[in-house]
Amino acid sequence: MLSFDLRSLESHAAQVDAVLAGDDAVWQEGDARPTKGVRVTGRLSSAGTGRFYFSGHIEGTTRDECRRCLTEVDVPVADAVHILFAESGGEEIDDPDVYVIDARDYALDLRPAVREQWLLAVPPLVTCREDCKGLCPKCGADLNLGACDCAPAHDPRWDALRSHGESAR
Repeated sequence: MLSFDLRSLESHAAQVDAVLAGDDAVWQEGDARPTKGVRVTGRLSSAGTGRFYFSGHIEGTTRDECRRCLTEVDVPVADAVHILFAESGGEEIDDPDVYVIDARDYALDLRPAVREQWLLAVPPLVTCREDCKGLCPKCGADLNLGACDCAPAHDPRWDALRSHGESAR
């Protein structure tokens, strides 16, 4: 459960141990969704009148393509999370690091904040392995499986340096 009664939070902190599913309605098109959900653990407590603080951890796995060879890769994602929620009307309203909640609400929904923290924690570019050779720029063959039959690329812009190197020998 990632929704909490604000009135009970004012008197005592809540322990959070829940999963935000990859098919939850909070996710938007184009998001790097978790494959088996985001595990959310931590503590949600009052931080003064109209303010609440979550300190915890998110963890999960997403699937993305290797930026070099386009192979699908499972990417582990984990991050420490510290989130401040404040009722609208306070001085924090212009702070992009504070999640604004409506003063008329009776519940605090962690899902939008967890989604945003997840998206910030997901690496923007992944590789299947550190020494990935990628794809041949001519034929598209996966060079991790072996060399292709394409002739080595010749870039005429380097000819002056090649000829200078040969004459220096």
